[in-house]
Amino acid sequence: MTSTKETSKRQVRREQMRRREQRSRLMGLGLISIGVLFVAFLIIYPSFVKPAQAIAMPPAVVRPNVDFNAAGNPDAPIRIEEYSDFQCSHCADFYRTTEKELMDTYVADGSVYFVYNSFGSFMGPDSAEMASAAYCAGDQGKFWEMHDVILSNQGSAQGAARLTQFAESLELDIDEFESCFGSDKHKSLIDQDMKDGMTSGVQATPSFVMTYTVNGEVKTKLIEGSQAYAVFKQEIESALAEMGQ
Repeated sequence: MTSTKETSKRQVRREQMRRREQRSRLMGLGLISIGVLFVAFLIIYPSFVKPAQAIAMPPAVVRPNVDFNAAGNPDAPIRIEEYSDFQCSHCADFYRTTEKELMDTYVADGSVYFVYNSFGSFMGPDSAEMASAAYCAGDQGKFWEMHDVILSNQGSAQGAARLTQFAESLELDIDEFESCFGSDKHKSLIDQDMKDGMTSGVQATPSFVMTYTVNGEVKTKLIEGSQAYAVFKQEIESALAEMGQ
């Protein structure tokens, strides 16, 4: 009888030990699973939540008598229309080099009226979006500032959120900007830019259509590519001489 009771107790203890070991194993597996999930979270989370990208703020460019996407005297004897794409690296090269010299000289002295035009979605839909952002900034008097910021951050300027970040850095009225941008307010202007450029013989960006009048005859010169300032100087001086100026 005593032996039977002792056997029963040993069986109970063994069962209790077995259950404790089972619980320990389950807890161990649970902790391992939690650890694996935590490590996976640390790996995956940054891909979903990215820190805001820094903005490279461009140097100030003095542009005389700015009016939306134009600069200079509208009655200047020479008009230069730029056809450009915000994704075009050569367009950024022109902005960083030749454009400032033109602004400081022929635009500043009243010889040239300079107008920027987009070239539609020449390099893709992002090009039209960037042009839209620039024109929407222009509604608040900061077309050229947005132009400069986009080209200074070329390669990381895609997407509405990024363009809105640029608008914030320029202290635009964000509600007004987002309303303009979200409604495609300037789509017809952007489409017309491309039509006008193609009509003028533009096939690539940047291209520049220079017009002037000699004895009542309108003359046109197409300057293709991101040319050095010396090229523009030669063409402008030649036109001025032809006009007797």
